[in-house]
Amino acid sequence: MKYYSLRMKSPEVGFKEACINGQAPDGGLYFPQYIPALTQDWLKKFRSLSKAELAFSIMRPYVENSMPAHELFRICEETFSFEFPLRQLRDGIYSLELYHGPTLSFKDVGARFMSRCLSWFSRGDHPPITVLVATSGDTGSAVANGFLNVDGVEVVILYPAGMVSKIQELQMTTLGKNVRAFEVKGTFDDCQRMVKEAFSDEELKKNLYLTSANSINVARWLPQQVYYFFALQQWSAECPPVFSVPSGNFGNICSGLLAFKSGMPSSHFIAACNSNKVFTEFMKSGIYSPIKSVSTISNAMDVGNPSNFSRVMELFGKSHGDMKKVISSYSVNDHQTEETLWEVYRKDGYLLDPHGAVACRALMNYQEKHPGEPGIILETAHPVKFGEIIETITEEAVRIPSSVKPLLELQKQTEVIAPLYNELKNRLSRNELKY
Repeated sequence: MKYYSLRMKSPEVGFKEACINGQAPDGGLYFPQYIPALTQDWLKKFRSLSKAELAFSIMRPYVENSMPAHELFRICEETFSFEFPLRQLRDGIYSLELYHGPTLSFKDVGARFMSRCLSWFSRGDHPPITVLVATSGDTGSAVANGFLNVDGVEVVILYPAGMVSKIQELQMTTLGKNVRAFEVKGTFDDCQRMVKEAFSDEELKKNLYLTSANSINVARWLPQQVYYFFALQQWSAECPPVFSVPSGNFGNICSGLLAFKSGMPSSHFIAACNSNKVFTEFMKSGIYSPIKSVSTISNAMDVGNPSNFSRVMELFGKSHGDMKKVISSYSVNDHQTEETLWEVYRKDGYLLDPHGAVACRALMNYQEKHPGEPGIILETAHPVKFGEIIETITEEAVRIPSSVKPLLELQKQTEVIAPLYNELKNRLSRNELKY
């Protein structure tokens, strides 16, 4: 498999180079040369496969010739080593729980897969690699955990000050060792812009071997399609489900759409957005107009210019009309998010996190116009990561998992910087990284 830049100004590369580079030299995102097609025979038997077997069969075409098959299978075993249960909330609405990994977030999947790939690729004489990542919440903690103590890899995380939850912040700022956190006095879009500028800085890249662990990296993005198939393994209805996906940087829904283009059964996709509704407006008008992100209680989705928008466009040949046949989008504000979280908890006995609540409300809105179409929401984070918000809504304490309790006794270790690229560059250029 080869990967090309969506800006079409860089040479094609293999999976290894795409993983290590993060993004193409011309600043574009890498995209697979072709989309592997699932056979009817495979679709008939995939329900009986183990998680590792299913993941291996999906990922093998994307990784072929970049590592031995047995190494890819090992990576799949280690990545998908926790559960992905499908729970029924009420008639016609199900929740795929993606938060049973080590940092209680769906991003554990991409981070674990990428860290193990990068560890394999960086063995031997490869120069040390700096993983530079912007986060609006869970990416930072998942990446920090996934890359902790990986030889030859230093992790640098940028996150917006005061715009992530306490647990999210502690998960990415208390590890030390090869993980370094920058608390940026700005928004997530500022963090993402600074990361993009770093990747465009030829002077910086002469001194640091940079890669990204955001969903712009194919090794973060591609494995996320696997858990859509885990949902279908547990799906008993005759008609395929609608998938309602909390959408910020659009890596998660883009991976599902990629699986759909491969032949995965699904009746429709919903891009569930919060008040950062640039995609919702695009679906209405066909005009893409990035905005300055606004802060919401579903903070991991506070993105005003989604990086993976270009990949979604590529999947549909840049046809707005073709996209509308497959994708709907709804914007859910904070009041509606709180209302949905409370309603589902009181009526159905199920505790959503704010991102899952956005997806649930979006699915309900869709089902009002399409009655009888059952759907699955992607529940992307454990409610405890947003305990203060949820307890205000439900007036009940959120149960704290045993894995989180020791974290609450730790103090964060961060470096506070202004939302200026030169300040980040100066910090990175001082040879302060602890290889």
